[in-house]
Amino acid sequence: MSFLVRNFLRGLVVVVPLAVTVWVLWAGFLAIDRLLPLPVPGAGFLIAVALVILVGFLASNFVTRRLFHGLERLFARAPVVKIVYSSLRDLTEAFVGDRRRFNQPVLVRLTADGSLSAVGFVTRDDPSIAGPDRVLVYLPQSYNFAGQLLVVERGSVKPLDLESSRALALVVSGGVSGAQEGAQEGAQEGAPPAPLRR
Repeated sequence: MSFLVRNFLRGLVVVVPLAVTVWVLWAGFLAIDRLLPLPVPGAGFLIAVALVILVGFLASNFVTRRLFHGLERLFARAPVVKIVYSSLRDLTEAFVGDRRRFNQPVLVRLTADGSLSAVGFVTRDDPSIAGPDRVLVYLPQSYNFAGQLLVVERGSVKPLDLESSRALALVVSGGVSGAQEGAQEGAQEGAPPAPLRR
């Protein structure tokens, strides 16, 4: 009986992450594909991707860039709309834009004696917002797409020798993913952690 239970649990470890990942990707694919309902499955998805690429090209083109800036200004000034638009734009920029914010993983000392720390990301080093010798640190929550923004003393923040993606995986997974691989890569490279950037 223990043979069956042991192998069933091992099978769950393999099947559950694969099944959920495939389901999320498939649901995302279908949602995008339905935006442009066409008789050929997948055609709507391909057209949507092509349109995003086209918009990216036009937004960086000298001639059409002004048109997009004007549209952005319109959305950024419209009542109510500006709250949603500005928040989504800043969040998107923080992850994939030219002004990425989640690229400085740090260890934050939460108690004076250092017995309690948390993994987070420095998102802003701006004295006009945080105050002198303080930085803004975002702490994502484990198994949840939420987090907290803390204002902490600069001395309580220690840069991590870890890629941002691995640090985020470490926190979101509750510590079961991301750390070991990042530590091995850091040990192989032998490079010290980068200082906090302003």
